[in-house]
Amino acid sequence: MNVYKIEAGTAQHIGNRPEQTNRTALFTGARAPGYMMAVLADGVSGGSSASDQALLTAKQQFDLFKPGDDPSIERLQALLRDIVLETHAVLKLNAMTSTSEPHATFVGLVITPKGTAVWAHVGDSRLYRFVRAECVVRTSDVPYIEHLVGTDKLPLEAAKNHRHSKLLFNVLGNSRKEPFVAVGHHENLAAGDTFLLASDGLWHFFTDAELGAVTSKNTPRQASELLINKAVERAQGKGGNCTMAIVKLVKPPKEVPNYTVERMRRAV
Repeated sequence: MNVYKIEAGTAQHIGNRPEQTNRTALFTGARAPGYMMAVLADGVSGGSSASDQALLTAKQQFDLFKPGDDPSIERLQALLRDIVLETHAVLKLNAMTSTSEPHATFVGLVITPKGTAVWAHVGDSRLYRFVRAECVVRTSDVPYIEHLVGTDKLPLEAAKNHRHSKLLFNVLGNSRKEPFVAVGHHENLAAGDTFLLASDGLWHFFTDAELGAVTSKNTPRQASELLINKAVERAQGKGGNCTMAIVKLVKPPKEVPNYTVERMRRAV
């Protein structure tokens, strides 16, 4: 197994919006030692209630998760799907007693102690996987468009315009349409792998190469500061909420031999 340590962090900027409706968090599992989860949700309408619910459900489901000795990739993907569907159900129930219908996008990532990453996404928030500075994975709307064409028999142009249709809009909480969950995975993680979860208020302003360069050369905290500052600059006062989570795998520091430490103490 490849040896690495995890450096991770989250960051947000409100942009020019009156309210921060994005939410992001990093979790460890109460019953899953060595596992970690990163989650990002973008509240599309109804304020922050939908994104708050997505993170609450993710935390509750992850705390209940008992992985066993070696859970399959399918089981890990099912965990993320369950989070999406449970959040979606709660949001629809809440909408029945409210004048609004809160919606949210979703991106979730689980990393296991055996070096496997599993992710899922709904909507226009994104997950990136970089190997050093090279972007090797970037989630997109393509699987959902293919789903609409293949399953709902929609013409391609109509499927591409799904964001302009209340019926076809792919989000959690849409009473007219169940969320379509796209999933992916990668095994044999190694130092040099980096994951970025980003709202559209961030990724919209950068190329894949720019994001890879910044995350590979900096710690998560440094990278988030650089990206937020540049996103605000490029938005020119018209940017929305800007949110990200960065999970970076790096080589662990080399241990200093005991005898060296002893000699250092004597020298002091």
